[in-house]
Amino acid sequence: MATVLLVEDDPVNARVFDKVLRRRGGFEVFHSQNVEQILQLAQGHEVDVILLDVSLSQSTFRGEAVDGIRIAQLLKENPKSNSIPIILVTAHAMRGDREAFLAQSGADGYIAKPVVDHEDMVNQVRQVLPQSLQEPQ
Repeated sequence: MATVLLVEDDPVNARVFDKVLRRRGGFEVFHSQNVEQILQLAQGHEVDVILLDVSLSQSTFRGEAVDGIRIAQLLKENPKSNSIPIILVTAHAMRGDREAFLAQSGADGYIAKPVVDHEDMVNQVRQVLPQSLQEPQ
Protein backbone atom coordinates (compact mmCIF):
# COMPACT_ATOMS: atom_id res chain seq x y z
CA MET A 1 0.00 0.00 0.00
CA ALA A 2 1.39 3.38 -1.01
CA THR A 3 1.75 6.06 1.65
CA VAL A 4 0.77 9.67 0.96
CA LEU A 5 2.11 12.51 3.08
CA LEU A 6 -0.54 15.21 3.16
CA VAL A 7 0.73 18.71 3.93
CA GLU A 8 -2.41 20.84 4.25
CA ASP A 9 -3.20 23.60 6.76
CA ASP A 10 -6.97 23.76 6.25
CA PRO A 11 -8.58 21.15 8.53
CA VAL A 12 -11.64 20.71 6.31
CA ASN A 13 -9.52 20.10 3.19
CA ALA A 14 -7.26 17.77 5.19
CA ARG A 15 -10.23 15.64 6.29
CA VAL A 16 -11.73 15.51 2.80
CA PHE A 17 -8.41 14.67 1.12
CA ASP A 18 -7.63 12.04 3.75
CA LYS A 19 -11.00 10.35 3.24
CA VAL A 20 -10.75 10.45 -0.55
CA LEU A 21 -7.18 9.11 -0.60
CA ARG A 22 -8.00 6.28 1.80
CA ARG A 23 -11.41 5.24 0.45
CA ARG A 24 -11.02 5.82 -3.27
CA GLY A 25 -7.30 5.34 -3.57
CA GLY A 26 -6.60 2.70 -0.97
CA PHE A 27 -3.66 4.76 0.28
CA GLU A 28 -2.19 5.04 3.73
CA VAL A 29 -2.28 8.75 4.63
CA PHE A 30 -0.05 10.65 7.03
CA HIS A 31 -0.71 14.31 7.76
CA SER A 32 1.86 16.87 8.92
CA GLN A 33 2.64 20.57 8.70
CA ASN A 34 5.86 20.24 10.69
CA VAL A 35 8.65 20.94 8.21
CA GLU A 36 11.30 19.03 10.16
CA GLN A 37 9.02 15.98 10.27
CA ILE A 38 8.18 16.31 6.56
CA LEU A 39 11.87 16.39 5.65
CA GLN A 40 12.65 13.46 7.96
CA LEU A 41 9.83 11.29 6.58
CA ALA A 42 10.85 12.05 3.00
CA GLN A 43 14.58 11.53 3.58
CA GLY A 44 13.83 8.22 5.29
CA HIS A 45 11.62 7.18 2.35
CA GLU A 46 8.74 6.55 4.75
CA VAL A 47 6.31 8.09 2.24
CA ASP A 48 5.78 7.37 -1.44
CA VAL A 49 4.24 10.67 -2.58
CA ILE A 50 3.66 14.10 -1.05
CA LEU A 51 0.54 16.23 -1.57
CA LEU A 52 1.72 19.71 -0.68
CA ASP A 53 -0.39 22.83 -0.19
CA VAL A 54 1.34 25.89 -1.62
CA SER A 55 -0.03 28.39 0.92
CA LEU A 56 0.77 27.17 4.42
CA SER A 57 -0.11 29.54 7.25
CA GLN A 58 1.75 27.90 10.14
CA SER A 59 4.80 26.12 8.75
CA THR A 60 8.25 27.32 9.74
CA PHE A 61 11.76 26.07 9.08
CA ARG A 62 14.73 27.27 11.09
CA GLY A 63 12.67 30.11 12.52
CA GLU A 64 11.33 31.40 9.21
CA ALA A 65 7.86 31.02 7.71
CA VAL A 66 7.90 28.75 4.66
CA ASP A 67 5.33 27.92 2.02
CA GLY A 68 4.84 24.77 0.00
CA ILE A 69 7.10 26.02 -2.78
CA ARG A 70 10.02 26.35 -0.35
CA ILE A 71 9.32 22.95 1.21
CA ALA A 72 9.28 21.37 -2.26
CA GLN A 73 12.59 23.07 -3.05
CA LEU A 74 14.14 21.72 0.15
CA LEU A 75 12.94 18.21 -0.67
CA LYS A 76 14.11 18.34 -4.30
CA GLU A 77 17.52 19.80 -3.36
CA ASN A 78 18.32 16.89 -1.05
CA PRO A 79 19.58 13.67 -2.69
CA LYS A 80 17.89 11.65 0.08
CA SER A 81 14.43 12.97 -0.81
CA ASN A 82 14.57 14.30 -4.39
CA SER A 83 13.10 11.14 -5.94
CA ILE A 84 9.86 11.32 -3.96
CA PRO A 85 7.08 12.71 -6.18
CA ILE A 86 5.46 15.95 -5.03
CA ILE A 87 2.06 17.16 -6.17
CA LEU A 88 1.23 20.76 -5.35
CA VAL A 89 -2.36 21.35 -4.25
CA THR A 90 -3.38 24.98 -4.33
CA ALA A 91 -6.18 27.47 -4.71
CA HIS A 92 -3.82 29.56 -6.87
CA ALA A 93 -5.30 28.62 -10.20
CA MET A 94 -4.92 31.67 -12.39
CA ARG A 95 -3.52 31.37 -15.90
CA GLY A 96 0.20 30.65 -15.64
CA ASP A 97 0.17 29.66 -11.95
CA ARG A 98 0.56 25.95 -12.70
CA GLU A 99 3.62 26.44 -14.88
CA ALA A 100 5.19 29.00 -12.56
CA PHE A 101 4.70 26.91 -9.42
CA LEU A 102 6.00 23.74 -11.05
CA ALA A 103 9.06 25.57 -12.37
CA GLN A 104 9.81 27.25 -9.03
CA SER A 105 9.27 24.18 -6.88
CA GLY A 106 10.50 21.30 -9.01
CA ALA A 107 7.26 19.47 -8.12
CA ASP A 108 5.95 16.64 -10.26
CA GLY A 109 2.28 17.62 -10.45
CA TYR A 110 -0.33 20.26 -9.70
CA ILE A 111 -3.94 20.02 -8.53
CA ALA A 112 -6.14 23.12 -8.31
CA LYS A 113 -8.46 23.64 -5.36
CA PRO A 114 -11.26 23.25 -4.79
CA VAL A 115 -10.87 19.62 -5.77
CA VAL A 116 -14.16 18.64 -7.36
CA ASP A 117 -13.05 15.55 -9.27
CA HIS A 118 -11.83 13.25 -6.52
CA GLU A 119 -11.19 10.37 -8.91
CA ASP A 120 -8.87 12.59 -10.94
CA MET A 121 -6.96 13.50 -7.77
CA VAL A 122 -6.51 9.82 -6.92
CA ASN A 123 -5.43 9.08 -10.50
CA GLN A 124 -2.85 11.90 -10.42
CA VAL A 125 -1.38 10.46 -7.22
CA ARG A 126 -1.22 6.98 -8.79
CA GLN A 127 0.45 8.31 -11.94
CA VAL A 128 3.48 9.71 -10.08
CA LEU A 129 4.02 6.58 -8.00
CA PRO A 130 6.61 3.99 -8.96
CA GLN A 131 5.08 1.34 -11.26
CA SER A 132 4.99 -1.26 -8.48
CA LEU A 133 2.73 0.97 -6.36
CA GLN A 134 0.37 2.30 -9.04
CA GLU A 135 -2.28 -0.39 -8.77
CA PRO A 136 -4.65 -0.20 -5.80
CA GLN A 137 -4.10 -2.88 -3.19
